[in-house]
Amino acid sequence: MLIAATSDIHSPMYYENFVRALDFFQAKPDLFLLAGDIVDRGNIEEYRKILNAFFGKISCPIIACFGNSEFGKETTDRIKEKYKEIIFLEDEAIEISVGDKKVGIVGSKGSLDRPTYWQSKNLPGIEEEYARRIEKVKKLILELKSDLKVFLVHYSPTYKILEGENINAYPELGSEEMEKALLEAKPNLVICGHAHKGRKQAWIDSIPLFNVGLMLNGKIVLIDTEKDLKYGLEKFL
Repeated sequence: MLIAATSDIHSPMYYENFVRALDFFQAKPDLFLLAGDIVDRGNIEEYRKILNAFFGKISCPIIACFGNSEFGKETTDRIKEKYKEIIFLEDEAIEISVGDKKVGIVGSKGSLDRPTYWQSKNLPGIEEEYARRIEKVKKLILELKSDLKVFLVHYSPTYKILEGENINAYPELGSEEMEKALLEAKPNLVICGHAHKGRKQAWIDSIPLFNVGLMLNGKIVLIDTEKDLKYGLEKFL
C-alpha cells in the first residue's frame, strides 16, 4: 500500500512549492494524508487552490487533520462544510477500504506539553483540553480493528523527531505525554508535521513516525507500508 503525505504548506506561502512537488510526484498512492497547516492563518479560501492542484493528479481519498494555523471551531467548521472533497478528522476516526485491507485513521491536531504564550493568554482551559485530547486519541486508536492503524496528527507526538529545533521549545512543539499514550495504543504508523526544522523520521519504540512537512522534505512524502514500517534488522529479512 502506498500512502502519500504532506503538511505545512501554509498556502499561499509555500503554495508554489507544493505545486512543483506535485508535478514531480509520479506515484499513484492509495491514500493522501494532510497533517495540518495546509493554509496560513485561517485563510480558508486557499483550500480551493490546494484542491485545484490535486485535480487530475490525485484520485485517491484525501484525509486531513487541522494544524494550529487552522484555528478556532468556526474556522474548522467552515472548512469542513466548504471543502467536502477532503475528509477532515478532528479527534475522530475513520476506516477506509484499500483493496482487501481495512485502514483505520485517527486524526487530531494533537497536544503540547506546554501551551505557547499566545495560547495561554487567549485559550482558557487549553491545558485541560490537551490532556483530554491525549486520552481521547488513545481510546480511538485502541478501538480500531483495522489491518493498518494510522495516527495522523499535526503537533509532534514525541520529542524524538524534534532534533534540529530549539531544545528549549520542545514542550511547545510536541508532547511526551502523547508519546506515552501511543506506546499504549500502538498504531502501526504515525504521520505528523509542525516542526519545520525537525527530523524527517523517528521511531517511538517500534512505531514508525514520519514528519511530512513540505519544506522539511522538499517533496511529497511517499510511504510504502510493505517496506517502510519495518523496524531495525527486520527491514533486511
